[in-house]
Amino acid sequence: MSAHYAIVPAAGSGSRLGGEAPKQYQLLAGRPLLHHSLATLCDCRSIERVWVVLAPDDCWWRHYDWTSLGHKLEAVFCGGATRAESVANGLRAAATVALDDDWVLVHDAARPCLSPAMITALCDELADDAVGGLLAVPVADTLKRADSGQRVARSEPRDDLWQAQTPQMFRYGLLTRVLAEHPGGTDEASAVEAAGLRPRLVRGDASNLKVTFAGDLRLAAMILQAQAQAQARWGE
Repeated sequence: MSAHYAIVPAAGSGSRLGGEAPKQYQLLAGRPLLHHSLATLCDCRSIERVWVVLAPDDCWWRHYDWTSLGHKLEAVFCGGATRAESVANGLRAAATVALDDDWVLVHDAARPCLSPAMITALCDELADDAVGGLLAVPVADTLKRADSGQRVARSEPRDDLWQAQTPQMFRYGLLTRVLAEHPGGTDEASAVEAAGLRPRLVRGDASNLKVTFAGDLRLAAMILQAQAQAQARWGE
């Protein structure tokens, strides 16, 4: 059976969020934002190793205790100038153990509300897929295209439009090749698409939000609290 590994690129600064610390280290529910994503991935039985890719000059990581996340986690200080570079460098770090047919889940450090159920759904639905795919949700809101004066130029049809999330899951060999050939995409699926392949969309959940602005931190805190309460009730 193919193994499952995870890579979390976390070399950016997240300047739109504001604050003194980079986004991935701002506190959420008493822990760095990054901690929540890593904890869920490390706790997943099907994932064997987790690499978090940090900037070479990252001075924040060592300020926190990550030992509770266990032996699966490895921090590598080889982040690049872009997400694609960071993921590619993470893939090189994984080359010591990963085989071409193994699965790699790439997850945003700024999506702290990833749940075990989401990982299970992604892995189960893509288990026999020839390409791989990603979590995504259908676009629900009406879309407006703006003109240069920030007025509505026209409404855009939302039929068949999905909002991409992470994790995005592809074979190690495929992902390594397409990122080398098509490094300009904003996510891994973009590189796979540029190679002429069609990733599968696996329905995710709106709770798997990406923290971008300060208000997103408050929303993420409420989601995490609700998840913890639901888990407590389930365990009773």
